[in-house]
Amino acid sequence: MLQSKIKNPVIAPLRILILALFSVAAMITFTQCTAPQSGDTDSGATESGTYATDDADRTYLSMNEIMEMSYPFELAPLPYAPDALEPAIDAQTMNIHHGKHHQGYINKLNAALEPHEELHGMTLAELNAGWNTMPEEIQAAVRNHGGGTLNHYIFWNVMSAEPAVPSEALMAMIDRDFGSFDEMAQEFAGAASTVFGSGWAWLVLDEEGKLHIRATANQDNPLADGLTPIMGVDVWEHAYYLNYQNRRGDYLGAFLGLIDWATVEANYSAVSGM
Repeated sequence: MLQSKIKNPVIAPLRILILALFSVAAMITFTQCTAPQSGDTDSGATESGTYATDDADRTYLSMNEIMEMSYPFELAPLPYAPDALEPAIDAQTMNIHHGKHHQGYINKLNAALEPHEELHGMTLAELNAGWNTMPEEIQAAVRNHGGGTLNHYIFWNVMSAEPAVPSEALMAMIDRDFGSFDEMAQEFAGAASTVFGSGWAWLVLDEEGKLHIRATANQDNPLADGLTPIMGVDVWEHAYYLNYQNRRGDYLGAFLGLIDWATVEANYSAVSGM
């Protein structure tokens, strides 16, 4: 885990307040956003997702496990029931998003890679980082469906019905790279709310260990730009339209309340050594 650089003993009780300010500030910014969506795909998989039914089994894939997946890819069960994140994300949306869209990206990625045995040993991270080095006839498929496969795994990974607040160590890193938690919140809000059409907003890590906020279009992943994502939000309409319609800002504000910052910190620790 990260070594804390904060020695002020009052920081711990302030974390709840800071997290609350993050959500409020982001909600104010996000509610201005009604950006149109385009390109949502009917991926042809089943509507119902799979999820763990026993509380003891509700541990999700680690970031290392996600990044190191290789062909053939499979849809992992969610670590929570489809209604566990309500009212922020409703059960019907969760079932369709996980069981239909995510499964569809996995199916199409497998189909693209199947005849290319030389690529079967590549990890999901390597495929996303180097899609433009693949055979030309599958570059678009690896970019779109490889991204859709990885991006959604990260999305499920960072949400929880009982999210943890940032630790002192993570707060220290955020302060170092953004100035404050609130400044990071505002930058993340801006990135997510200004994605035109479909895409993602990310908290990423560069090669020098510094945190940044980035947005990507469609299913592009920051790995292609030499940045490693440790947290991301899906702003494709299929992620929220049943419950929020065009109110992307309301959905994003709700998402912020689901972020498990202990997982984000674990993701940082995992990828910082990659």
